[in-house]
Amino acid sequence: MPVQITIRDVPEAVRDALAVRAARQRQSMQGFLRGELERIASRPSAAEWLERVRERKAAAGTRVPAASILSARDADRK
Repeated sequence: MPVQITIRDVPEAVRDALAVRAARQRQSMQGFLRGELERIASRPSAAEWLERVRERKAAAGTRVPAASILSARDADRK
């Protein structure tokens, strides 16, 4: 069942910028914000993503030496 969310004390400039984005996509502010909230909720947070990366790294049991990383980085700069 859908719920209502109220956000108080949004600066006018932020509201105006969101209204412009919604209008550019030919959406109401409500529809635009609902879509943005759904997009945010469907993705892992930065902390969750980092934890998954660490878990995969630990499962792989391999390490790349820092010197190899720096060498690869510097090879692109030549």
